[in-house]
Amino acid sequence: MNRPLTTLYIDMNSFFSSVEQHFNPELRGRPVGITAVEGSTAGALVAASYEAKAYGIKTGTLVSDAKRLCPDIILLPSRHKLYVRMNLRIASVLDEICELERVRSVDEFQLRLPAPTENVNEAYALVQRLKEAVYGQIGASLRFSAGLGSNHLLAKIAGKLEKPDGCKHLWARNMPDAVAHLKPDDLPGISTGTMRKLAASGITSISQLYHMDPRHARAVWGSIEGERFVRALQGEQVELPKTERGGYGSSKVLSPDFRAPKEAYLVGRWLVEKATGRLRGDGRVASEFSLSMRFLDGSSWGRSIRCEASQATHDMLTHHKALWRLAWPFVRGRKLASISVNLSKVGMIEDRTGDLLRPLKPAERTKAEIVSAALDQINMRFGPDTISVGVNRPHYGFFERG
Repeated sequence: MNRPLTTLYIDMNSFFSSVEQHFNPELRGRPVGITAVEGSTAGALVAASYEAKAYGIKTGTLVSDAKRLCPDIILLPSRHKLYVRMNLRIASVLDEICELERVRSVDEFQLRLPAPTENVNEAYALVQRLKEAVYGQIGASLRFSAGLGSNHLLAKIAGKLEKPDGCKHLWARNMPDAVAHLKPDDLPGISTGTMRKLAASGITSISQLYHMDPRHARAVWGSIEGERFVRALQGEQVELPKTERGGYGSSKVLSPDFRAPKEAYLVGRWLVEKATGRLRGDGRVASEFSLSMRFLDGSSWGRSIRCEASQATHDMLTHHKALWRLAWPFVRGRKLASISVNLSKVGMIEDRTGDLLRPLKPAERTKAEIVSAALDQINMRFGPDTISVGVNRPHYGFFERG
């Protein structure tokens, strides 16, 4: 049974570098690479223009390798706020023509077609109208690839099939042949772990995945998500699940001045304060703290601590210090590229049970949590980082610039 096309997925092409070319005409037609930190000679690119991709450069290419592949490449620091503002402009233009359902990311949009249609030519004509609107109202440097599908998953897969500036469609009439050249883990939502489970069950091709019994997929995945995925791949309208926030994380790509372990440690304390502030703002507590680090040589380290459910900055800083002590033999004398903290296994403070030994009544805040909330009020009134819990090092960088 064929199902009509209902969903349009738009994926902006080489978005970060295209935005830079849009605002600087001298960059148009030239190879451009976007780095995480201004003046960085280490680490990897976070984006590359199509002119750079012609040299074999792509997102994740090391800066040193990019310079070797293309000595003339122009390296620019990422300006995330600028890209977000361009995202909003594009969303506004798209929504004037076709209903914008979701902004999927800074460079991806999901739209609903005006009406379900089996007329492919009509759907492609709509995509062309959207392209012309973006070109005309914003600029010719901003191109996108489009995918049409009978649901959100097929539209997203289709949007990756023809880049740059292309358009493809996926529905029952051309599935699974249209994607038979892909591997299952090329599809969004198939992780390395899921791929291993599929392979263990004898599923190694797109055709086999497509023809799975959805109930078998649920067993292989170990959750209903497997059934949902296969039903969507087969073209059914599967509603996106409502997600509950699983954690509160903060991360930072470190500039050269912050890469020494002692400086990175203080940046980590600052990230903990940011994450716990958001946790308190949502009235939640976390019972797991994680710390991860990436080094300039590409290696990484990460660990987690299970803890009493808390929203106090002091408590999370204690866990942060404990993990740094554990990591110190691995970290000492090395340069860090990035650091991340994450507060997970979260729940509402109003659902937290009491503790007779502390003593603490159900939903009652501890003294440390009360102090943390008071500091939030001071920082809200007088500005962020006015007062902190001990010494930290704020590290505002390209994500804060516009």
